[in-house]
Amino acid sequence: MKESVRLLKKSTREIGNEYESMAASYLQSFGYEIIERNYRDKLGEIDIIAKDGRELVFVEVKYRLNLSKGDPAEAVGKRKQIRLQNGARGYLYRHHPEEDIPCRFDVVAILGEEIRLIKNAF
Repeated sequence: MKESVRLLKKSTREIGNEYESMAASYLQSFGYEIIERNYRDKLGEIDIIAKDGRELVFVEVKYRLNLSKGDPAEAVGKRKQIRLQNGARGYLYRHHPEEDIPCRFDVVAILGEEIRLIKNAF
């Protein structure tokens, strides 16, 4: 019985992928062009890299079922911001987009069924 229950449970990564897919669709509904998902290198990681008009946007996706562990946007603290900035540096170094492309960091906060986009989050 326990084994069959375990087979029904999703891993944290699978759950994360579902919410990142939801966030990507949400961003596309606002005209964002998704360039890459789950970018990782030794400097950091970024959930979604997208273009919003002329801007290159590095997006962090945070999900909470309810407020018992706080608002999902609050989980993007200083340490996480530094990891995102480092990941963005690594991405820019490796992919060499046009030199003067403006960049920003957005957060997609998912609380239960509610999705919020926080542009220029930090």
